[in-house]
Amino acid sequence: MSASQELIFKIKKILVDKLSQDTINKYLIIQASTQKLYLIDNDKISFESSVSTSKNGLGNNNGSYKTPLGLHRIKEKIGQKESIYTIFESRQPTKTKYDLQNIPDKDLITSRIIWLDGIEKGINLGGEVDTFSRYIYIHGTPHENQIGTPVSHGCIRMKNDEIINLFQMVDIGTPVVIIDA
Repeated sequence: MSASQELIFKIKKILVDKLSQDTINKYLIIQASTQKLYLIDNDKISFESSVSTSKNGLGNNNGSYKTPLGLHRIKEKIGQKESIYTIFESRQPTKTKYDLQNIPDKDLITSRIIWLDGIEKGINLGGEVDTFSRYIYIHGTPHENQIGTPVSHGCIRMKNDEIINLFQMVDIGTPVVIIDA
C-alpha cells in the first residue's frame, strides 16, 4: 500500500469512527508535516496542493497563532463571485487588489475564504480552543512564494488560483482533518 493510500485509509477510519457515519465520500486532509492539502473523493485524491500552516506550529489554544489540529468541517464559504486577488477584511471583500509587482508585507486574506469549525469538544470546539471563533480559514495569500513553508498566523494559506479551484470542489459541511504526521 502506498503512503497516500495508507493516509487515506487512516483518515477515513477516524472520520467514520468520530462522525458515526457508514460512508464519507468527500473530505479534506491537511498534513502539516508535508505542508500538503488533499481533497479525497471516493477514496482517491482528486485535488492536491501545497499549503502554508502556522509559523508557530500546531496547537488549538486561542491566541496561540497556531494551526489547530483535529477534525473540523467547512462552516462557511466566502467570496464565490469575487475576482482573483481580491483582498478581504473582516470577511468582506474590499475594492482593493494587491499589485503583483509590489506585494505588501502584510498577512492579507485574498481570493476566497473557507472558514473552518472544529467539531471535537474540548479539542477544537468550545472555550479557549474553538477553531471557528479563532477565525481559522483556508484562504489565498499574496505571498505565494512562501507556500510550502509554515509562515501563517494560524490559517492555512494557498495559492490564489488553487484556493479558487478548491472552493468550487467542496461544500459546507465537508469534513476537514488537520494532522501533523
